[in-house]
Amino acid sequence: MSDNWDKAGLGGIDSHDGAAASHAWARARWVVLAGCLLAIPAFYLELLATSSAGVMAARALYGCMAVACAGAIAWTAHASRRPARFLRRNAYDVAIACGALLSMIGGQTPWPTLEWALRLLLMGVTAVRIVVALRAYFEPGRLALLPLAGTIMLLLGGAGFYVLEPRVHSYAEGLWLAFESSATVGYGDFAPTTPASRIFAVFVVLLGYGMLSLAFAGIAAYFIGSEERRLRVEMHRDIRALRTEIVSLHRDLDGLRDAIAPGYAGPDGGASAAPEIGSG
Repeated sequence: MSDNWDKAGLGGIDSHDGAAASHAWARARWVVLAGCLLAIPAFYLELLATSSAGVMAARALYGCMAVACAGAIAWTAHASRRPARFLRRNAYDVAIACGALLSMIGGQTPWPTLEWALRLLLMGVTAVRIVVALRAYFEPGRLALLPLAGTIMLLLGGAGFYVLEPRVHSYAEGLWLAFESSATVGYGDFAPTTPASRIFAVFVVLLGYGMLSLAFAGIAAYFIGSEERRLRVEMHRDIRALRTEIVSLHRDLDGLRDAIAPGYAGPDGGASAAPEIGSG
């Protein structure tokens, strides 16, 4: 699995790297996550901006994102014994930092088709990076965090739809649309109608798929782990029973040896050899 992450440019720290690099990356990866989260308000600020101040605020957020990602990568690369290998293993984060830098420079507003495609691509790869960064918190031993994460996602999704979708007239309706989108139910009573709300719905749906996949995978892993623990307990019990039987067999063999050769004291004991069973 680690080889797959390495090939995808999300390899993190090599297990053979130094302790300093490991400690640096343990902190730097959260800086990368924080930088990636800035892409969400930056994207929508620039998309919905009606003045140059909104555009400048969005580009400032992109600048903070670029600084956070690039700074975290550079910090860890400096602590690494093989910085070039670290950069290759984390090419995905390097690409995100470059994309944030280009977004800070900006282009035409409203966006032409090519810039739309590039910005959506940046948001897509950033969303994947956020999920990858959070995957450690949705392991079988941390299933309790899934309801909390789902609740936060719904609350933020409801707020997003309330702001972005003109047909949503209350926060409760925004929550309902967020639930419909994340659960991919689609009752049809509410639907995104503007480009901004539709793009937002895409990410809510993807996050909903991700949350459900993590939940089911975690539950399955929990039951598999429980079965493995039960099998280990049974195996240890069988081993103890087998050891007891072996000790009992040794005891019986010793008693049999004493019975058939009372004078036998072993090769070095000087006593006569035991008579052969069945000899005349």
